[in-house]
Amino acid sequence: MSEPFLVMLDRDGTINVDKHYLADPAGLELLPGAVDGLVKLRDAGAVLCIVTNQSGIGRGYFDRATADSINDALVEMLKPHGITFAHIALCPHAPDEVCECRKPAPGMALECAQATGLALADSWVIGDKASDVGLANNTGGRGILISGETDIQAGQVFTAPSLSEAADYILQARAS
Repeated sequence: MSEPFLVMLDRDGTINVDKHYLADPAGLELLPGAVDGLVKLRDAGAVLCIVTNQSGIGRGYFDRATADSINDALVEMLKPHGITFAHIALCPHAPDEVCECRKPAPGMALECAQATGLALADSWVIGDKASDVGLANNTGGRGILISGETDIQAGQVFTAPSLSEAADYILQARAS
């Protein structure tokens, strides 16, 4: 197996369907290609972490315990596939609050690097928003944007239609 490397994943819109302020674990639904992509990354030696902005907490839509229960439910959904996360970092702040953790600020990535002992310079961030790619740019890693569009090269950002294709891109990039 190759040397471990850090892959930080957004949650909503990347691993599971973005339900817009998901506040009930029963509403969790995995995106097509999510399990396949996570398995490919795991098998290639990736240490997986979740980095998720949850502004619904800061906006008063739900509390931290609710967000944690959703993360716990996601972990349980993926456990039968042998997928685990080394760390789950969560920003509870609303967009107008000043913090160091809301993506694209580096706080959650620094938390993941500390929790795993892996370098951010060799890391990847996969997400469905510009703030996810911004996190990669702000920490010296590489970003992949999950989009419903076909695979395209867009400057420094690779765009993939699903987590499975994003994993393929990472594995290809690491092999070359």
